[in-house]
Amino acid sequence: MPGRQELPSTLERSSEGAQRTWIKAHDSAVEQYGEGERAHRVAFSALKHSYEKVGDRWQRKERGRKGPSDPKAGRPRQRGGRSGEGVDEKATKKHLYEVAQELDISGRSQMDKSELLKAIRKANRSQTREARS
Repeated sequence: MPGRQELPSTLERSSEGAQRTWIKAHDSAVEQYGEGERAHRVAFSALKHSYEKVGDRWQRKERGRKGPSDPKAGRPRQRGGRSGEGVDEKATKKHLYEVAQELDISGRSQMDKSELLKAIRKANRSQTREARS
C-alpha cells in the first residue's frame, strides 16, 4: 500500500478513519495518475469532504456537514481555486468559534467568521510546525 508509506505527519496523529480515507484516495489516484504531487492533492481533496484540520491533526467534520471544505477541494484540478488549508470554510460561525476555543485562540469572541477562519489556519500551521519539530 503506497499510501501507508506516504502518510503525512498530520494524518499519523489522526484517527484511523481519516487515515483510511486518505490512503484509499491516494492509492486510487496513484493507480490513475502515478505517484507524486497529484496523488497527494487528490487524497487531501477527498479527505476534506469528511474531515477538517484542527491543530496538528484531522478530525471528522461536525455532524451533517459533508462536502468540500474550500473552493479548491470542490473543483476539478483545471479550475484552480484557493485552499482553505483543511479548515472547513462552509462551517457555521458557531462551529468555527468552538474550534477556535479548542485551539485556545485569544480574542475569538470578538472575531467575525472570516477572522475566525484566518486565526484557525494560523493556529493549525503553528501547531503542525511544533509537532513536526
